[in-house]
Amino acid sequence: MPGKKNSSVKDPGLYEELREDGASKEKAARVSNAAAAKGRTEVGRKGGKSGDYDDWTVDKLKARAKELGLKGYSDKKKSELISMLRH
Repeated sequence: MPGKKNSSVKDPGLYEELREDGASKEKAARVSNAAAAKGRTEVGRKGGKSGDYDDWTVDKLKARAKELGLKGYSDKKKSELISMLRH
């Protein structure tokens, strides 16, 4: 947003932080607007409950990698798959 005012963003500081961290414009705007409306603490509590990747089977990890569009996962060990999914 430098040099450009976006009136739809309610928390420009948070928007810029998220953009610098690699979030898309849409995601950064959505999160910053939610934080402005509900408060950062409330927004931080949102999210699903997902099990730890260490508890997943290799087949489930590979299915998740495929779902995310990752490449080169088919010959990976479990620890390598977990690393790919986390990063």
